[in-house]
Amino acid sequence: MNAAKPAQPNNPLHGITLERLLGELVEYYGWAALGREIDIRCFNVDPSLPSSLKFLRRTPWARQRVEALYLDMLDQARR
Repeated sequence: MNAAKPAQPNNPLHGITLERLLGELVEYYGWAALGREIDIRCFNVDPSLPSSLKFLRRTPWARQRVEALYLDMLDQARR
């Protein structure tokens, strides 16, 4: 039996890694603006991609906010 996951055509985050998502947000906003948008320590105090990824992987509420901001960024880019 095939255990492959079904396609998710309506999920804009499907296939995008957290690392890519965060990298694009940092490129678009910069760490300072990202820290203002989502006030979490890993964005405001000595920010780095590895430490932020570690925090976001263990903190569902923060990851949800980052994913929502990413979707907003994509929406703005389409306009």
